[in-house]
Amino acid sequence: MPGQGRQGRSDAFQRKARREGYRARSTYKLKDIQKRSKIFKNGDKVLDLGAAPGGWSQVALEFIGEEGKLVGVDLQHILPLAGAIFIQGDLRESETREQLQELMPKADVVISDMSPNLSGNYSVDQARSVELSSLALEIAAERKASAFVVKVFEGADFQEYRKAVIDEFGSVRTLSPEASRKQSSEVYLIAKRKRR
Repeated sequence: MPGQGRQGRSDAFQRKARREGYRARSTYKLKDIQKRSKIFKNGDKVLDLGAAPGGWSQVALEFIGEEGKLVGVDLQHILPLAGAIFIQGDLRESETREQLQELMPKADVVISDMSPNLSGNYSVDQARSVELSSLALEIAAERKASAFVVKVFEGADFQEYRKAVIDEFGSVRTLSPEASRKQSSEVYLIAKRKRR
């Protein structure tokens, strides 16, 4: 059957995550991004947006070491993780933003795997994805982050959003990690400031 290969591959990443003690298959997307783009370095301050269930935080902590600091935010509750501080809240609300400002006024790296609740209407979902990605870019800019990784769905607003990332950071590359599902329209933008 046509879908078998993709599904099998997806399940392989889920099985691998369980076997290796990671909270999500998306862990391998960030590992792939780090391997290709060297986003994290030891001692970095990292802000993880849309952090639940904590898989990306696990990966980031491996690379930033004990000298680093990680704060994660999500609407959902995230189980505790050694070395991480998690906030449950909505990034569109001032209370959450104030909490974030208190815990991490500056960040070296901002990562965002935020995704809208999918409605099944692609143009609506894509617009919501860009809205969340724009929020992530705003937060990264506020913190003068040196590196930024963000998930976004390709579509009508994608090029405009990509240009906004370039305007802020100066350099950006588009990646579709190996662990992304083949039928998915998600891509990741990896941006770095020139001075890094």
